Amino acid sequence: MKRLSIFLVAILISSVALLSSFTNNDLNRSSIDPPNEFETLLNYFETNNNFINSPSSPALVMADEVKKNMKDPKYHIIDIRTDSWFEYSHIKDANNVQPEDLLTYFETKISPADFDKIVLICYSGQSAAYFTSLLRLAGYDNVYSMKWGMGCWRLDFAEDTWLKNTSDAFADKLETNENAKPDKGSYPSLNTGKTEAQEILRARLEKAFATPYNEYIIKSEDIFANPSDYFVLDYWGQEKYQNGHIPGAVFYEPNGSLASTTDLSTLPIDKKVAVFSATGQEAAYVVAYLNLLGYDVGNVAYGANAFMNKILKEKNWDAFTKKEINMFPVIE
Repeated sequence: MKRLSIFLVAILISSVALLSSFTNNDLNRSSIDPPNEFETLLNYFETNNNFINSPSSPALVMADEVKKNMKDPKYHIIDIRTDSWFEYSHIKDANNVQPEDLLTYFETKISPADFDKIVLICYSGQSAAYFTSLLRLAGYDNVYSMKWGMGCWRLDFAEDTWLKNTSDAFADKLETNENAKPDKGSYPSLNTGKTEAQEILRARLEKAFATPYNEYIIKSEDIFANPSDYFVLDYWGQEKYQNGHIPGAVFYEPNGSLASTTDLSTLPIDKKVAVFSATGQEAAYVVAYLNLLGYDVGNVAYGANAFMNKILKEKNWDAFTKKEINMFPVIE
């Protein structure tokens, strides 16, 4: 009987030791169940500067600053317009790089850390804002976009961009009631096949840079004509929202509401999210962020200026006017 007891005790000790070995080795759950790619990427963003949910976004510079620094070797200007528009005229010493080549350009053609500021320039400032946000999210924290784009550099550029696209077409169709955020729900699914955050980010960035920005443009007339097709994310400020907004729009506080600890999970994953701001440039930064996270998202082109420009002028709320247009020199 004594031998049997000793034998049972030995078995018990062995069992405890075996179970303890699993605990002590801190079995990584990812070895038996691949981690959620979305949560991995979101956690990476939020623990590395949390750009979109910080005061650093949007990273805009004005045209007069760019002009003053044209000869500064620490100031690098990148024009992302087409070759033909660049050849038509451009800022002196600007480098023409197509959007799909930006990531390679930063990795192999320049040493980004050598510059105090790298400024992206486009037609109206919106696509430059979008790609600047992608680069910021990639870790390049000295990249900026020029506000208003070439539309504020010279009149002929303004005529093809801002002057052509500002209007008051729907200024009388706004609503003032506050629309509640949806309940918190599911996040999108990412399927890059990667497990490490930086590998997931790289795969998402490659896809984003390869996709033309015009695929993310939403015209305001389409939203007013078919409001049920969109979830309008008003990213402009509480006072502006209360003054009048797109019917059905839901207000999200800039620089803080799109985090895991706040309201990110209230965004729908079964409807196009239309991000709305004053000029479309602020929204473009958000569109880049949400796109990398897997949301079906687009930017309301030219923002509030596209359909309520007069109200913006009256309220002094980031309206594009002829006062924004300079006659700065170009290379033709």
